[in-house]
Amino acid sequence: MIEILNHVALDRAKETGALVAHILQTLKSRSRVGTNLLDIDRWAQAMIAEAGAQSCYVDYAPSFGRGPFGHYICTAVNDAVLHGLPHDYKLADGDLLTLDLAVSMRGIAADSAISFIVGDSKPSESVAMISATERALSAGIAAAGPGARIGDIAHAIGTVLSEAGYPINTEFGGHGIGSTMHQDPHVPNTGRPGRGYKLRPGLLLALEPWVMADTAKLVTDADGWTLRSATGCRTAHSEHTIAITDDGAEILTLPKQA
Repeated sequence: MIEILNHVALDRAKETGALVAHILQTLKSRSRVGTNLLDIDRWAQAMIAEAGAQSCYVDYAPSFGRGPFGHYICTAVNDAVLHGLPHDYKLADGDLLTLDLAVSMRGIAADSAISFIVGDSKPSESVAMISATERALSAGIAAAGPGARIGDIAHAIGTVLSEAGYPINTEFGGHGIGSTMHQDPHVPNTGRPGRGYKLRPGLLLALEPWVMADTAKLVTDADGWTLRSATGCRTAHSEHTIAITDDGAEILTLPKQA
């Protein structure tokens, strides 16, 4: 299903996007050396409830997972990259943490992810990887607009990631979003320009470049959810929900400037 939202629904999407951005930035500020991933999950749960919103994850049970997910946010550390199931782990200095959050409010969902390094250690390889996913996300957003095609976005993202030297996995990528978290169209992180669905105003997309340092192969944890790099290398993931407008694309999950 591909949804095209009207102006009323788009206004709701902006509210949901702002909430997702606020929660992620708050959780980032609280994520320090010694912070337990289960505490991050509890903080997310409390903020979602306080806003009168609903988690898109807690009851999430797709065919590829051992569902339901049962938690309120994805917390992926170091070699984990997607669907990181919160567990009893205390963050260490230099850990690369990805927080991925999807929330629904007033019937419209928004989805975003951020990767950052915990503590004072800043391994250069991790910094470079995070930067590559952020640049790829910006390139994908710049390629989006009415009349553009999904392949244009995929090509823009893939070009940045490839030029940075990272292998690209195409099993998981971006997606349509609206009244539900995951919708068509699928947005792969590499592709050919001029191909695929033509974008229309009112379409919401969650774009999410992610990479693993030296492999494109994933393995699944015993928890049935957490996806890790097959080689144990570090990973990074950046995501925004955007709305296609009459003259381009608007980022709905952009944090407010302090």
